Amino acid sequence: MTFVYELSMNMVWLAAAIILLIVEGLAPGLVSIWFALGALAAMVSAMLGAPLWLQLVWFALVSVVSLILTRPLAKRYVNARAVRTNADMAIGQDCVVTEAIDNVLGRGAVSVGGRIEGVKLIVEKIKN
Repeated sequence: MTFVYELSMNMVWLAAAIILLIVEGLAPGLVSIWFALGALAAMVSAMLGAPLWLQLVWFALVSVVSLILTRPLAKRYVNARAVRTNADMAIGQDCVVTEAIDNVLGRGAVSVGGRIEGVKLIVEKIKN
């Protein structure tokens, strides 16, 4: 009976790791790789005969530790292509309309302390 239980828990953790890796492959960002590592650690503990509560502890522990240790590096790598434009500096600033704004056609241009190309701003008329 114990052998069947250990074998089935090995399969449960392996299936969980595979499903989490598939989700990771389909998702646009890093979302489940840490939990897949936790599932693999839990599978190893199941193979070594650990009780279910210890398998769950290993799953949680490895998932959280790998998340804490690798998330900043992964975030930097994933967001490496983002270009900072300092467009946030335009929030709350006065601007000058340089091209008529048409919300329906999505056209218009404003100047806020110089011009930033390709950035969308939400502007409103100053209330006198």
